[in-house]
Amino acid sequence: MITSVLMLIFAYLLGSINSAILLAKLCHLPSPTKSGSGNPGASNMLRIGGKKLAIFTLLGDMAKGIIPVLLAKFLLLPISTIHLIALVVVIGHMFPIFFKFKGGKGVATLFGVAFAINLYVGVILFLTWATIAFVSRYAAVASLLVAILFPALDYLFFHNMCAMALSVLLSVFIIAKHHANIVRLCKGKENKLKSGR
Repeated sequence: MITSVLMLIFAYLLGSINSAILLAKLCHLPSPTKSGSGNPGASNMLRIGGKKLAIFTLLGDMAKGIIPVLLAKFLLLPISTIHLIALVVVIGHMFPIFFKFKGGKGVATLFGVAFAINLYVGVILFLTWATIAFVSRYAAVASLLVAILFPALDYLFFHNMCAMALSVLLSVFIIAKHHANIVRLCKGKENKLKSGR
């Protein structure tokens, strides 16, 4: 019990470390919360900082998801607890205590979580996102479809209702974080991805 509680605290605090904001400060760029789409994530870093910083942001945010989940698996915690830790690290990314609870949308951290929970799930989600984003040029469309796909894949591999319920909740958080994107998509005003520098 104590181990699980400590892991949940660790997951939230780790999730609260925002790669995009830290990289922007390090490289003397405008804050991603005030530039581009206003979202401190990899897609917006592509717009304001170029490909390299976008990749570093993506890897940093994925690592936040990978580390606590792999550690929980190493500690042999129950699968439902592992999924709760996955949910909490994504919530930490979305509502970081270190940045006034204003964070990203959790997609890259979801990738990290998925890779750590099950490699096949992670690969499928990542390839799905990359393909849809490349074809449509809309990161939001790719992210929403991946969020919907995650619980189905999770149940396919684990057949655990509690774990699936937590993965559904995680997806609901991600979809809710994209509410502004959904409105812009409906109005035809959503920004398309650009190649960056």
